Amino acid sequence: MTRDCLFCRIVAGFEPAHVVMSDEISMAFLDTRPLFVGHTLLVPRPHRETLADLTPSEVGPFFARAQRLALVVESEMGAKGTFVAINNKVSQSVPHLHVHVVPRRPKDGLRGFFWPRTRYDDDAHAEHTAAALARAYRADPIID
Repeated sequence: MTRDCLFCRIVAGFEPAHVVMSDEISMAFLDTRPLFVGHTLLVPRPHRETLADLTPSEVGPFFARAQRLALVVESEMGAKGTFVAINNKVSQSVPHLHVHVVPRRPKDGLRGFFWPRTRYDDDAHAEHTAAALARAYRADPIID
């Protein structure tokens, strides 16, 4: 636990939250500033600032809970789907990994993404970028 982390304090029970689920891996609670009613945050119990900070053994169990939470939010909120998102550092209001699970409905007012979009210069630029990312991904020793 990191004492100055709001989500660590929620997980430890030192701060109030409307808890949706809690187990040995993670905790989910309602966002205090929801996009829509039912907007839920899923956090790992240990302090992990970003997605990259999850250990390989934590990734699967954590995302199994995110998957289930997305189904539950959709079903229980009478939604047609969910928006599931993670901010890493930029736009991360609390520096503790959290997955946003937001119920969605057609014509609910959310359009596109919350950040400006850009374009590749041309197909060659896109191909070069994809190849560079693919090489880096294959070279990652965690993948082996």
